[in-house]
Amino acid sequence: KLDPKLISALIERWRPETHTFHIPCEECTITLEDVQLQLGLPVDGSALTESVQSTDWGAVCYDLLGAILDNIYGGRIEMSWLRDIFSEPGNDSTEVERIPYARAYILEMIGGYLMPDLSRNLIHLRWLLKLVDFRVAGEFS
Repeated sequence: KLDPKLISALIERWRPETHTFHIPCEECTITLEDVQLQLGLPVDGSALTESVQSTDWGAVCYDLLGAILDNIYGGRIEMSWLRDIFSEPGNDSTEVERIPYARAYILEMIGGYLMPDLSRNLIHLRWLLKLVDFRVAGEFS
């Protein structure tokens, strides 16, 4: 259960320019270990740092998600589109039919929490290219 007063207090003390909370006793910095503990993500694998040159993002979207968005802004798609199209797979869906839902969910996690766009409502499809093979994706930090 979320505590609105605590969240408001933290928001007031957050300093985005230094990525720290300023509290009366000291500064508090979010570390990589904090991310690992709270999200359960590995931090000792290969880093996701590769940039991708221009490509046919519509084809990438269709191939890996099975759906295509009319508006792709320089390789970026709207997070709301992901939520609307991939809200929840049917109970009778097969494992193969659930793969695009898993990719969309992971893409939303990357775009919403790990690598957010400045607009906070767009996610670049370059991250989707890292989700082609889930076995390989599990080795990334």
